[in-house]
Amino acid sequence: MTEMEKLEAGLEYHYDDPEIAARKRFGVEACARLAAADPNDVEAYEEVARSVVGSAGTHLDIQPGFHCDYGKNIHVGDEFTANYNVTILDGAPVTIGNNCMLGPGTLISTVGHPVDGARRRGHVAYAKPVTLGNDVWLGGNVSIMPGVTIGDNVVVGAGAVVTHDIPSNCVAAGVPARVLHTLEAE
Repeated sequence: MTEMEKLEAGLEYHYDDPEIAARKRFGVEACARLAAADPNDVEAYEEVARSVVGSAGTHLDIQPGFHCDYGKNIHVGDEFTANYNVTILDGAPVTIGNNCMLGPGTLISTVGHPVDGARRRGHVAYAKPVTLGNDVWLGGNVSIMPGVTIGDNVVVGAGAVVTHDIPSNCVAAGVPARVLHTLEAE
């Protein structure tokens, strides 16, 4: 298997592989185009933002300071807002539902590295998909780790580190994040 095939299959891969590095350069260049776009020209800015992500529903709102690894693995629904300085490391797919808001400084990472130092020195990584349901609000500086799924109608408190799945209809917070209380389903 090529390193790209390993990445896409959810296996460990070498992140310095030329094909993977080229894909990352694509993401860096797309984010640079977004950073250079005039946010006062709302239509043109949104058009550039749409070129960064794989797909987006109606009303895509990405504030300045957005960074991603690739971009084309990011799929967001209608009424999506990414506040300032959001980073999405999308080695694997990131799927975000409708009416979702990412607070400033949010990190969504599909990418991780082995605990074993020798393998890390060999530039090994892995990528696991991240999914956010509909009506999810991530407070400022929330970190979502690889492989996490967050259900519908969820609020994650500022500064939380989400290492495990969060069910629908709840408020979660903390390091690591845990469910604090449930919410009424809409």
